[in-house]
Amino acid sequence: MRKIIEFQKILAMAGACVLMMGSLTACGGNETNNSSAVGNAGNSVASNEEISGTIQIVGSTSMEKFSNALREVFMEKYPEVTVNAEFVGSGAGIEAVVSGTADVGNSSRNLKEDELKAGAVENIVAIDGIAVCADPTNTVEGLEKQQLIDIYTGKITNWSEVGGVDAPIVVVGREAGSGTRGAFEELLGIEDACAYANELDSTGAVMAKVAATPGAIGYVSLDALDDSVIALKLDGAEATAENIKADAYFLARPFVMATKGAISEQNEVVQTWFDFVYSAEGQDVAARVGLITVE
Repeated sequence: MRKIIEFQKILAMAGACVLMMGSLTACGGNETNNSSAVGNAGNSVASNEEISGTIQIVGSTSMEKFSNALREVFMEKYPEVTVNAEFVGSGAGIEAVVSGTADVGNSSRNLKEDELKAGAVENIVAIDGIAVCADPTNTVEGLEKQQLIDIYTGKITNWSEVGGVDAPIVVVGREAGSGTRGAFEELLGIEDACAYANELDSTGAVMAKVAATPGAIGYVSLDALDDSVIALKLDGAEATAENIKADAYFLARPFVMATKGAISEQNEVVQTWFDFVYSAEGQDVAARVGLITVE
């Protein structure tokens, strides 16, 4: 009898162990399932569809190609966000962001002291070269820095003075308030000293004028350059991203997306925009349109 009782106790203990093992296995299974659920929840929180709203960008005409390329990729990535852009010049862009009528002010130059004092913050998103171009029939391949200064200040007025044919130089530039003009004149040290024959209100207008005018010379954003004009070498260096990175080409300026206050003070949608612009994906867009990326 005692042996039977002891055997029954052994069976009972074995059964309890089996139940305990099953319980532990079940708990392990539940833990795995819960972890999976948390992972799925984390993914849904990061879903691009949850970011929605509108971003208003105003400013530099030189940044149009870059901004539109960014907008296209960003709105595909965040389908519930609309990015509107208006290209009316750097000065107007900074004024719009300071006044609160725009979220982002595009500027193709560094911000001025009075703009910074008004609350604008300079966010450099890429580096651009300024290409000096001439009409397609011009025989001059390049200029020295001093020759370029002398042309734009009216000291040199004929292409024969710089190795070209006997023809008058038609000096084309941007309008007052243009970021490209501001950067060009500042880099050459000729602010308020230029002798322009034509002052035009967009990069495209400068390109068209130079292309169609014998003897014309102008300056445009490097990423806007096309085969309708010829790009002149400066101090022997071509206007390329590689030469700008190597400091061999001296006409380069920042592309700025200004905000009123720091990026961290902006709303979620605008912060997401800047996260994208500074990401590897955003900087790849900059490289694809001919700009130099920022770290």
